Amino acid sequence: MALRNFVIAALILVGLVASVASAEEIKIGVLVDLSGPLTTYGTDIKNTLLIAEDDINKYFAEKGMDFTVKFYVEDTKVDPNQALQKVQSLNSKGIKLIIGPMGSGEVANIKDYVTSNKIIIVSPSSTALPTIIGFAKPEDKKYIFRFVGTDDLQSKAIASELRDAGIKGVVITYIGNAWGKGLYEEIKPQLDSMGIEIAKVVEYPDQVPADFSPYISSLEDGIKSLADKYGYDKVAVIAFSYEEVYTMLAQTSDTSPLLNVVWFGCDGTAQSDKITNALDKVERVGMYSTLFESKGPAYDELAKKYKAAGYGEQPYQYAMNAYDAAWVLALAYAELVEERGSYDPDAMVTEVKEVTEKYSEGALGVQPVSGAIKLNEWNDRASGDYAIYYVSKEGKWEKAGLWKFATGSVEWTHKPVPPKPVEKKAKGVPGFEILLALAGMALAVGLRRRA
Repeated sequence: MALRNFVIAALILVGLVASVASAEEIKIGVLVDLSGPLTTYGTDIKNTLLIAEDDINKYFAEKGMDFTVKFYVEDTKVDPNQALQKVQSLNSKGIKLIIGPMGSGEVANIKDYVTSNKIIIVSPSSTALPTIIGFAKPEDKKYIFRFVGTDDLQSKAIASELRDAGIKGVVITYIGNAWGKGLYEEIKPQLDSMGIEIAKVVEYPDQVPADFSPYISSLEDGIKSLADKYGYDKVAVIAFSYEEVYTMLAQTSDTSPLLNVVWFGCDGTAQSDKITNALDKVERVGMYSTLFESKGPAYDELAKKYKAAGYGEQPYQYAMNAYDAAWVLALAYAELVEERGSYDPDAMVTEVKEVTEKYSEGALGVQPVSGAIKLNEWNDRASGDYAIYYVSKEGKWEKAGLWKFATGSVEWTHKPVPPKPVEKKAKGVPGFEILLALAGMALAVGLRRRA
């Protein structure tokens, strides 16, 4: 009996191994930043996709589907040239599906190559408007999807913050790539219509400088001129930057006027671990940063697995978007091949759109972690709310409010509070304390003699 049971178990095991061996591998490339200015978020995406790989493969096994999914991760450093090289490398390996890249400048640089080679990409974090990154019409963007809200939404959220904070004048700094320029171009007319003065616009290179001193000096000039007109409590800095903004703050003098005003960041700065570069200064200015926020029915389960894996308390939004992108690409590929018997990139475009809708509704037996995903004619996420995070006096990221897409207004839990101005200490007369001490001693001696 024991031998019989052993033989049966062995045959079952052989069958399982054979089944896995015969399953078609769905190869998906992953383009993220693991060593550049978005390392915090890129590493988070990589870690979360490890969970996705396991979850998707269990789903295929339970459904009796002869597929497995495998991710091929590449580090782009958010460098557009690196991104193109990595896409070309993945294509040479026969990989036609990609999650990423993260930056809009990267998407702009690879768009012609992925389109001519019919490579389908889903970016979890590129937010620049299609026209900013070189698309004239929706058909041009056929193979490029983005599961995050675009900057026309984010700029409205930031403008709402400024209005509610009573800001009268700002200086703006941004990284000189498509994303940074796009955010500036989106928010400028909104600030103009609100009557908010823009005193200085300071662009710095997308090859991030080691020394920010000339840019800091220019921003300081703008803040001083605005403060003379409105007072520091009505003035702000807007930073459309990645995590290098914390290096900029670290290089800012303790007595700089830049530390007398509130700073407003964006999705490139929200919840960054790099605040430790200049924590005391970040705590002063708050760094109120917007971040696309949408959670779906499967979020809690993912967060539990994420924490159990030792990655942290919970994944960031971009990682949640990437997790959903992984499911959509894997399910769309499997559905397409089962229906047609082979892969076709043009048919896959249609399949991705259909599966995105079904996946969002839970119709495929699995729920999204980032909420319902509705795509517009550009294959971009059409709507969404924006959380506002700030760095508290305890040195931690905390939620300050939520900008609601439906109302176009902010629901605050912690409105921006202007820091107390740092005054330059008056320089004393050299040796003054010593002279005062000697005078006191002389007076004491004189009093003794009279006695």
